[in-house]
Amino acid sequence: MTSRERVYRCLEFTGPDRLPRNLWVLPRVEQDSPDEVAAVRREFPGDITGPGTILGPRGYVLARGHRCRGGPYKTGVYVDEWGCIWECKEDGVIGEVKRPPLAEWFALDHYRLPWETLEGADWDAVDRAQRENLAGPKQFMLCGTGVRPFERMQFLRGTENLYVDLAYGTAEVRALCDRVHEFFMKELDGWVRTDCDGISFQDDWGAQDALLVSPDLWRDLFKPLYKAYCEVIHAGGKKAFMHSDGHIAAIYEDLVEVGVDAVNSQLFCMDIEDLGRRFKGRITFWGEIDRQHVLPFGTAREVRAAVGRVRRAFEDPSGGLIAQFEWGANNPVENVRACLEAWDTPLEELPASG
Repeated sequence: MTSRERVYRCLEFTGPDRLPRNLWVLPRVEQDSPDEVAAVRREFPGDITGPGTILGPRGYVLARGHRCRGGPYKTGVYVDEWGCIWECKEDGVIGEVKRPPLAEWFALDHYRLPWETLEGADWDAVDRAQRENLAGPKQFMLCGTGVRPFERMQFLRGTENLYVDLAYGTAEVRALCDRVHEFFMKELDGWVRTDCDGISFQDDWGAQDALLVSPDLWRDLFKPLYKAYCEVIHAGGKKAFMHSDGHIAAIYEDLVEVGVDAVNSQLFCMDIEDLGRRFKGRITFWGEIDRQHVLPFGTAREVRAAVGRVRRAFEDPSGGLIAQFEWGANNPVENVRACLEAWDTPLEELPASG
């Protein structure tokens, strides 16, 4: 079974031969420990890839925006394609928006979205990557996108401002939401015309123990956006992947309803067993393992127990679970290896958590 077939079978609940692997390596780790990263990837090859992984610099799809200055993951200041000014305090970390371009609403009247990034996009890069992939490793081609309406609105308006706007339900915030959504729908139109297998979008919706906004507000303003994204993705014959950090249990049912095929969330912020009882077999759990406590500070045994907990809650011979986790800068390589080994270990051999 090829990696591509394995992931499809997992997503469609038709019986993969094993759990598909998908290791996320943060830029800081790539910079500081390239040899260790390469060794781990050789020993535990992943089943999911992207255009950039296959083509390298030739795999960049969207065009560079006119307002871009500098780049992310480097200490200092950079400007993204939307004109948001970021500050980064250390290499390998994304940083934060400190000067949002729409901090005052009057700026919205003259604000232009970065259409040039789509107009100059090299969509053929995805197809070139897929051709090389299918001639070689035959992995599942997943394209990450810029689609993140809630986060992009925060970057444009400023987080505190946006929460106030949402609370009051101002006309301006809905106008901004409409414009951002229009842009992302146009972006997705480009991705779905490519030969990729899946398309991912993201928004961090959870705090440590609850949703960041009321579920009613989320369902009123944002749920229709994700429904539209999934409809476009599925109409193009692709699978829809979504990432969202924090405690998002309140909207899991909604994500199933709008058609998300695979969701990546911080399971250890929530009641893992309850999520398993309610959603196992209804959506694919795209990882993960606790990166707040277990991976950086736990023992190898605790890492294996954490993997066992996730597998006991969600694993099924038909599919529905991807062996994903994030390798952060403060994660010992011993824990990374223990995690990868535990995904492949017979479940009855893994220790119980607690």
